[in-house]
Amino acid sequence: MAGWKIALIVVAAVLLLVIAVVSYIIAVYNALVRLRNNSDEAYSTMDVYMKKRYDVIPNLVETVKGYAKHEAKTLEGVMQARYSCMSANSPEERAKSENMLSGTLKSLFAVTENYPQLQANENFLSLQNNLRNLEDEIANSRKYYNGCVKLFNNKIEVFPSNLVARKFKFEKKTLFEVSNAEERVAPKVQF
Repeated sequence: MAGWKIALIVVAAVLLLVIAVVSYIIAVYNALVRLRNNSDEAYSTMDVYMKKRYDVIPNLVETVKGYAKHEAKTLEGVMQARYSCMSANSPEERAKSENMLSGTLKSLFAVTENYPQLQANENFLSLQNNLRNLEDEIANSRKYYNGCVKLFNNKIEVFPSNLVARKFKFEKKTLFEVSNAEERVAPKVQF
């Protein structure tokens, strides 16, 4: 009889251990899914602001074009950089393209400083203000995205949740970073 009780206790203990392990795996898996979804949502939010900026850029270029006809190379570079950003397929490509766009916008803003009539143009001033606000929104959404990615990456890298992450093939996400130190400076949008 005593052997039967011990066997029952061992079976109950093993069953409780299995339930605890399965519960832990489910909890970690669900946490990883939530963190991944937060990162994806943060990227989508950043993407929305960037697309709004892409919509403002052609209007800005057209306004500048009317005053600075001989600056075609600069204007063309801005439009090419915009297209590159819009066609990027991964966060890495997007970051690289965004860095290129920031550089071309700096060139555009430098060119416009030579045109006082342009700086007084109401349409140009409105576009400039709109772009300034979008740049602020993009910067904030990049911070939010990077924060979400950091939490996700930490969860998939720390023990013991890394075991669950590896088992279910959760992969580390890329932070949205600027690779060139010169590009870390926001383009000046005041004229």
